[in-house]
Amino acid sequence: MNSSTLEDIERLEQIEKLILELQTLSDSGAIIVVEGRKDAESLRFLGIKGEIRLSSQQPLLEFTELLSKSGKEIVLLTDWDKKGGMAAHKIIQHLLAYGIMPNTQIRAKIRTLTKKRIKDIESLNNYVNKLRYELHGITGF
Repeated sequence: MNSSTLEDIERLEQIEKLILELQTLSDSGAIIVVEGRKDAESLRFLGIKGEIRLSSQQPLLEFTELLSKSGKEIVLLTDWDKKGGMAAHKIIQHLLAYGIMPNTQIRAKIRTLTKKRIKDIESLNNYVNKLRYELHGITGF
């Protein structure tokens, strides 16, 4: 087993832990914020069953106001391209005005683990399944 295979195994394990953390947060009522429909579909394929809201469906001021009124934890999972970074920054600023700091740790960790491989949540499901198949010969868990 070469070092790149070991790195991929470690990477997959860490990503799967983050997916489980997302599932737990989602199951306990947290709202997961993504940019678009395909991002939400990717998370659904990964087993996220709770509330997912799309930030691209309405003006960010209205969107963040509705989020603030929910009283729930907010998990921010915008893409890590320039557009996603700008959306994350604006959403954070708007939510801070309501005294809410969204969870951005999972987004940051996924970004670090998938750097240069994928740039968006939409690709996460396929990336994880590809790694699972290459390393273990399986397509789900």
